[in-house]
Amino acid sequence: MKRSHWIAPPAPVTKGIKIGLLGGSFNPAHSGHLHISETARQRLGLDYVWWLVAPQNPLKPVAGMESLARRVEFAHALAAHHRHIAVLDIEHALGTRYTIDTLMKLKRRFREARFVWIMGSDNLENFHCWKRWPEIIESMPIAVITRPGSVLAALHARPLLRFHRARVFPLNRLAYKKPPAIALIDGPRNAESATAIREAALRDEALVRAIPPC
Repeated sequence: MKRSHWIAPPAPVTKGIKIGLLGGSFNPAHSGHLHISETARQRLGLDYVWWLVAPQNPLKPVAGMESLARRVEFAHALAAHHRHIAVLDIEHALGTRYTIDTLMKLKRRFREARFVWIMGSDNLENFHCWKRWPEIIESMPIAVITRPGSVLAALHARPLLRFHRARVFPLNRLAYKKPPAIALIDGPRNAESATAIREAALRDEALVRAIPPC
């Protein structure tokens, strides 16, 4: 296992730099990830957004999961023209599996940075299933970007009910707030999801198989 101090950042990490962290399987990366990243960057005044491509999400099945190398490669290709987005498979390098462990190591490794954890409102609904989820909220400011179909449900999610006093205004101060600090960011929404993309690919594959040979 590599030690956290061996991890090199994708760009210089200077004192006070504001970095958003968007974690996930990215199976595959899609326009919704770009939308969440750019929305958070602009509304929160972030310098960069790091995509943390997870080797394996503990809450998702292994079946149907593309290899880490392929997912990272595709994410790099999608974000290639977005200079404020950096793609990392840092959890593989850190040897971490759970978000809380990854965040703790990143904070220790890059003490100069001001990190913000970014997530879609659809993920907030099952956030209470994440390992040591209250510690995540208490360790780093969190920005929740609204996603179609989960806006009202997210407002009644256990994390927001428990930390209802942690809401932050104005948004551009979130990175400077001592956690727990949560910002809900609404605006134009992108409905694309990795699940829908995979389901469409399976339908297309089934259709091709159903076509009789000439």
